[in-house]
Amino acid sequence: MKTVGIIGGLGPETTAEFYLDSVFSCQKLNKTNRPPIIISNVPLPYKLEEDAIVKGEGIEKLIPFLTTEAKRLEKSGADFIVMPCNSLHVFIEDIRQSVNIPVLSIVEETIKFLKLNSVKTAGIISTSITAKNRLYENAFEKNDIKYIVPNELQQEKIGKIIHNLVIGQQNNIDREKLIEIVNDFEGKSLDCVILACTDLQLLIPKHPNLKILDTMKIFVDATVHEILK
Repeated sequence: MKTVGIIGGLGPETTAEFYLDSVFSCQKLNKTNRPPIIISNVPLPYKLEEDAIVKGEGIEKLIPFLTTEAKRLEKSGADFIVMPCNSLHVFIEDIRQSVNIPVLSIVEETIKFLKLNSVKTAGIISTSITAKNRLYENAFEKNDIKYIVPNELQQEKIGKIIHNLVIGQQNNIDREKLIEIVNDFEGKSLDCVILACTDLQLLIPKHPNLKILDTMKIFVDATVHEILK
């Protein structure tokens, strides 16, 4: 088995859930599997984290933190690296260039999954960072997948909802707001709605009328596949 290095980014709950899902998924395939995992939690200053999540500002200041942890994981014996956070993939090329081991991309793995499942059109719900940098929009266009995104006001609401999740605040009001935004996708001939933020599945893992795809689950499966190669 390969050793995976996890860069814990924005949201400790997501990092913990990614770790547990990876372990349980390996053991589900074979109960004797004990995947070697190394976690490096990025010590981001709170103000920097808040500005990045809510406003999508100052994100370039994250790069030194991420590359430092990537190098630490490589030195610790990781065979490859993952980041269970869509927003941090804005800097995936910086991280890839900082180390000599592979860095899996949640965006690339999601595209593979969508193509494998013949998805033609999807709604995208993401953080402000992910939306502003068009991580999924650009990837969808390159792969001839159509998409629909929230309007500016809805995106602002999503940013605040995600920030509350990152700081450990889950509430029914935020859940209702998110469901309202997802409901707005109904009737638009979508194959599914992509939760392009690994925290959002904490609020809306499924919807009565629309298929919800969680990018974190897709990424867990890709990580387990790489561990067991």
